[in-house]
Amino acid sequence: MTLKPATRAGEAHLRQMLRLAAAVAFLIGVGLYAAFSSEGLPGLSTQALWFLIVAAAVGGYMAMNIGANDVANNMGPAVGSGAITLGWAILIAAVFEALGAIIAGGEVVGTIKGGIIDVNAFSDPEKFTWLMLAALLAGALWLNLATMLGAPVSTTHSIIGAVMGAGIAAGGWGLVNWGTIGSIVASWVVSPLMGGVIAAGFLYVIKRTITYQGDMTQAATRMVPVLVALMAWAFATYMLLKGVSQLVKVSFPVAVALGGAAAVAVYLLVARPVARAARKQPNTKDGVNALFTWPLVFSAALLSFAHGANDVANAIGPLAAIYEAVVTGAVSAKAATPLWVMLLGAVGLAVGLALYGARLIMTVGKEITELDRMRAYSIAMSATLTVIVASHFGMPVSSTHVTIGAVFGVGFLRELLKVNYAKMEAVVRAGHQGQDREAVEAYLLKFEAAPVDEKKRMLAEMKKRAAVRPPAGAAPAPEPEAPGAFDKKERKAFKKAYKKEIVKRSVVMRIVAAWIVTVPATAVLSAMLYHGIAALLSQP
Repeated sequence: MTLKPATRAGEAHLRQMLRLAAAVAFLIGVGLYAAFSSEGLPGLSTQALWFLIVAAAVGGYMAMNIGANDVANNMGPAVGSGAITLGWAILIAAVFEALGAIIAGGEVVGTIKGGIIDVNAFSDPEKFTWLMLAALLAGALWLNLATMLGAPVSTTHSIIGAVMGAGIAAGGWGLVNWGTIGSIVASWVVSPLMGGVIAAGFLYVIKRTITYQGDMTQAATRMVPVLVALMAWAFATYMLLKGVSQLVKVSFPVAVALGGAAAVAVYLLVARPVARAARKQPNTKDGVNALFTWPLVFSAALLSFAHGANDVANAIGPLAAIYEAVVTGAVSAKAATPLWVMLLGAVGLAVGLALYGARLIMTVGKEITELDRMRAYSIAMSATLTVIVASHFGMPVSSTHVTIGAVFGVGFLRELLKVNYAKMEAVVRAGHQGQDREAVEAYLLKFEAAPVDEKKRMLAEMKKRAAVRPPAGAAPAPEPEAPGAFDKKERKAFKKAYKKEIVKRSVVMRIVAAWIVTVPATAVLSAMLYHGIAALLSQP
């Protein structure tokens, strides 16, 4: 039975209201939890206790929005490629985000992300708490808006812009570390470009070594274990640098070496199982794609763990600063994070993802360009390698920008390859001028299935045939007049429409616009909120 549009709209509205009710209930629970955790602290006034309760609720709101917006980077490609369902993605991400935040979130969280402002300029801890609360609320509101618009943005840049704006409002322009801001602006270009180039490079290697071969099954038997081992090296190195280092300091060379050892072990473990699985698959792209399923599931889980360990600080860092300033009456660039604050961040990430994460997961996985598992593998590898390289050289890159740039990269590579194939197809058709449609189509099928070297030989043959002209005075060979044939203008229009379908420009422009305005938008909003909070709380 098909539901009427009005019925479907009513059910969608009901689901939306239930999600909103669950989110509000979570924030109320956070406030109560903060009240019980902070009650009884020595010297804590009633006003200070209420301030902590409000700050905890805002911190929970920020954590929810990070879960709803940022986690799509890890799960979007895996879901879009069909390696995992949306429901399982949300469950796995929620568990691993929370585990990452709790286990490797760090006992000490930097409260001023990236050294944006000089905390030593604050002699009044009360104003400092106003600044941090304004920054938290501004960052959370911006992320909420971006999620509603379907734009994955950097949560790190959101809180950086918010801290900057509130800092300027509280202490003037000289309070900001403009060198750090300049590096962040540069990363808007560097991050997506690096992600796109690396992802496109990986996808092209996969195509040349596997899908462009005549026997794709045999090629996959050789190459897939190597690619899985390379992924193991990248993720082991990434986890050591971005996860384990939160607990035990691991140097870059040690992380790379241990990652290499993990890669060798994984290769030895998977080589034979992959060969057996490959022999059971058909000699098609779908058969090759099936071999990348489990590597993608594991990569999504590990990326979620590392994300929880690192980006939970964007929510609980400012909250930890507020707690430290309220309880001790002092301003500190580093603040010890109470367990209840860490748990708040972990649960907030999971709740936000479960309630509102589906929208952005589908945007990343399906709306930008069509993804299969080989493309999703290339995106995961690009995101991991780019962050590893950036960590080594101290470049402030955004994982969101890297991942979305990688999605753009595989999409634009597909466009380039389609255009090149159209040119090769034109050469083949020119070499078959005058022949019937069936012969041309049969040759094209043979050409498409041929390995790269064979394609080159066939193209050279067709170019020679096309170069042969009829004798002087003879009528030129006619183009085949078969149903479905297009003239030059029609073929050009068709290619243009198909090119737009591969990478949806409207989605690209929406996301890039959101990236560009994130820092200034959160800065302005945070400054306004700071003045509002100051006006409200400074009243006698």
